[in-house]
Amino acid sequence: MKKTVLVTGASSGFGRETVRLFADKGWNVIATMRSPEKETELSGLEGVVVVRLDVTDKGSVRDAVAVGVSRFGGIDVLVNNAGYGAFGALEAAPEEVIRQQLEVNLFGLIEVTKAVLPGMRARKSGVIVNVSSVGGRVTFPFSSLYHATKFAVEGLTESLQYELNPLGIRLKIVEPGGYKTNFSGRSMALYGTGGVDDYQERFEGLMRLFDQWPMSENIGEVADVIFEAASDGTEKLRYPVGHDAAPLLEARKQMDDVDFKKMMIGQTGI
Repeated sequence: MKKTVLVTGASSGFGRETVRLFADKGWNVIATMRSPEKETELSGLEGVVVVRLDVTDKGSVRDAVAVGVSRFGGIDVLVNNAGYGAFGALEAAPEEVIRQQLEVNLFGLIEVTKAVLPGMRARKSGVIVNVSSVGGRVTFPFSSLYHATKFAVEGLTESLQYELNPLGIRLKIVEPGGYKTNFSGRSMALYGTGGVDDYQERFEGLMRLFDQWPMSENIGEVADVIFEAASDGTEKLRYPVGHDAAPLLEARKQMDDVDFKKMMIGQTGI
């Protein structure tokens, strides 16, 4: 019997590649996005249904899960991929920017997870793959809101193991490093420094660093790791991926807080 996966944030980047891969592997795929009417390619793939889901809209979350269950009979795997990054000096962050970052990256992930759990509990099986980031364990300057959400996703997922493993549901965290997706475009919200000169020079330096950072081009690597996490049948929790992921995480593991901070300042020049 074919298995079914629901993927959030499927309109581009990691989500889009993940939909393609699962479809190629013969899975049923519920590809969700905020504007499915704009999608032409994925809806033509065998076994793929494209559904509207805005993680900040509880009604759309509920309806998307219901459509998927009605079409395929149940959801075996959830891939929580939808997210974006808000960048700037915390002091300058407008309240609406703070709330939206939390709503999408954390509260939305929780809402979708809650929506699929009753079906997984009933079947005593399921896998939830949360796409975090290397930024869920290490930090960069002027990224405090983004890192706050990703650190939260890491803690949320690790804790959920204790609740859900006894019910046959496994938890996974995929941690991509730097990839050439649309993250620096539609998935990045720059609110800047609010005109505070004390921050401006270093913030501009961060923007130059983002432009020069050696990003991996093969975003299919991330889809491969998401599929591995979803299907390997193990209790392995974390799956780093990307050429910069392992060195950063190993450095964080080996260094104390002060030494790691000095290394990051040296590497970023911020």
